[in-house]
Amino acid sequence: MSSHEKLKQMWAEGRITRREFLARCSALGITATLSPFFLNSSARAAVPQEGGVFKLGMAGGHTSNSLDPVTFNDVMMQMTSMGFLRNCLVEQDHNGRAIPELAESWEPSPDAKQWTFKLRKGVEFHNGKTMEADDVIFSIDYHRGEKSKSPIKALVKIIQEIKKIDKHTIRFNLKNGSADFPYVLASTRSPIFPTGTTDFNKGIGTGGYILESFEPGVRLLAKKNPNYWKEGRAHFDAVEVTVINDTIARTTALKTGQIHAMNRPDRKTAHLLKRQPGLQLIEVPGGLLYTFPMLVDVPPYTDNDVRLALKYSVDREQMLDTVLHGYGAIGNDHPVAPIVKFYAEDLPQRNYDPDKARFLMKKAGKLDHTFKLHTSNAAFDGAVDAATLWKEHAAKAGIDIQIVREPQDGYWNNVWMNKPWCACFWFSRATADWMFSVAYAEDAEWNDMHWKHERFNKLLNEARAVLDEQKRDEMYQEMQKIVRDEGGVVIPMVANMLDAASDKVRFENPAGNWELDGLRCCERWWFDS
Repeated sequence: MSSHEKLKQMWAEGRITRREFLARCSALGITATLSPFFLNSSARAAVPQEGGVFKLGMAGGHTSNSLDPVTFNDVMMQMTSMGFLRNCLVEQDHNGRAIPELAESWEPSPDAKQWTFKLRKGVEFHNGKTMEADDVIFSIDYHRGEKSKSPIKALVKIIQEIKKIDKHTIRFNLKNGSADFPYVLASTRSPIFPTGTTDFNKGIGTGGYILESFEPGVRLLAKKNPNYWKEGRAHFDAVEVTVINDTIARTTALKTGQIHAMNRPDRKTAHLLKRQPGLQLIEVPGGLLYTFPMLVDVPPYTDNDVRLALKYSVDREQMLDTVLHGYGAIGNDHPVAPIVKFYAEDLPQRNYDPDKARFLMKKAGKLDHTFKLHTSNAAFDGAVDAATLWKEHAAKAGIDIQIVREPQDGYWNNVWMNKPWCACFWFSRATADWMFSVAYAEDAEWNDMHWKHERFNKLLNEARAVLDEQKRDEMYQEMQKIVRDEGGVVIPMVANMLDAASDKVRFENPAGNWELDGLRCCERWWFDS
C-alpha cells in the first residue's frame, strides 16, 4: 500500500485529523493530486432524486439588489445566472474548464480573433419564447454600450462585432486575439435573456427555475421549470433563497432546520458544525481572495512607500490561522489564486516585517498619520477581526490604524470604491486575464484601486492574444509581480470555499471557483430520498 493510500485509510478511520492528513500529504508532495471531493467526507455520490423545496440561507444580498445583470455586486444576484433563473452561453465545470451551456459548440479561427458559436435549438425562455441568435446578441450588447456601467464592460470591449449567421449561429469578431474568450461568456454577469428586455426583475431566462417573487435583500422564491432543457439538473420542486447576512442567525437557521444550506459559515466554529449530527461541512480548495484595496489617487495612498509599508505591516500567517482557521492559504498581494493557470508560484512570498514597514512609512513621512480602515463583515466573514489583528500588527511598526466599522447593508454601494481604504473580497476568476481585466485594468469598471500602470496595461493587452504558452506565462508572471510591488491592494490570505448543509442534501464534485458549488447549488444539488 502506498503512503498516499495509507494516509487515506488512517483519515477515513479517524486515526488522524483532517489537518494532520493535509499536512502529511503536503510533506509527501501529493496535496495537488487530491480530489477536493475526497476532502469532504460528507459529499456522497448517488443517483439524483427529484422533489422537495430547497431552502437556502445566504449572506450576500441587500435591499439595493436588482436582477439587472449590470448591477450585480452581490453573490445572491450572481447566482441567478448559474442555471437558476438564467443560463450563459458557456459554463465553467468543477475542474475550471469552459464547457457548452446555451452554446452547443464553438470554433476559433487560427489567430483566435474570430469565434463562431453554434446555439442549442429548442431552448425556451420562461415566457415561452424560443431562444435564438437575436436574443444572444441583445444580451451581450447590453454590456457593450457606450454608457454601460457593466462590470464586465472591460471584458466585452474586445468584441468588435457580433454577427448573426443564422438563427442558431453567431460569430464574434474580436479586435485582438483572445485564447480565453469563451470564459468571458461564462461570467455570472453574462446571462442570456429575451431581446428587448427592459424589466429585468421579472427574472425571465432559460434557467431551471421560474421566478415567483423577489423582495430585494429579503427573499427570492422560484418554482421548477417543467420545460428545462438541461438533462440531469434542477431536481427540486421549488427553491426559496432567504437573505441572512448575520452569520449567527444563518447558522442557527441551519441547525434548527429552517434552511437546508448556507454559505460562509463562521470559520472559527466550522469544525463544530462538522461534528453536529445531521449537518455537513463542505470545503473545496478555491480562490476566495480577501483583499484590502486602497484608492491610489487619494493621499496618502498615492505614495507607493506607504502602500508597501502597509503590505509589510500585516502578519499573514497569524491572520490565516486566526481568521480563516487554516481553511486557506497565505496571499501575496496579487489576485491570481494558486488554482489558476499562470499562477506565479516562484514569486517570493511577502512576509511580516515591522522594521521594514516602519522604515518605509518613515521614508514617506507618514509615521504620525492615522490610517482609517473601513470594514464590515459584509465584505467577508471575519473582516472586522482581520482589521483588529492588523491594527495590532501595524502598531509594532509604529503605524496607527483606526478601524471604522461600517453598516453591513449598503456596504458595496457606500464603502467599496468610495472610501480610501476598505475591506473587500473577490472570487478568483477562471483565468489570469479575466481577473486582471475586471479589476486591475486602467479602464475596468471595478478597478477598486483607481490604479493605472502603463507597463501592466501594455502586458495585459498583449498577453491576451499570445498563443505561445511559455511566453504568455512569462508575461503573467511579470504582471503579478507589478501588482504585488506597486499595486494598491493588500491580499493577506486566500480562502478555500466553505459552505454548510443538512446531510439530506446531496451533490457530486463541488466546484471551487465560487461558493455553493460554483453558485450552481440550486441547479446541481438534490435531496436524499
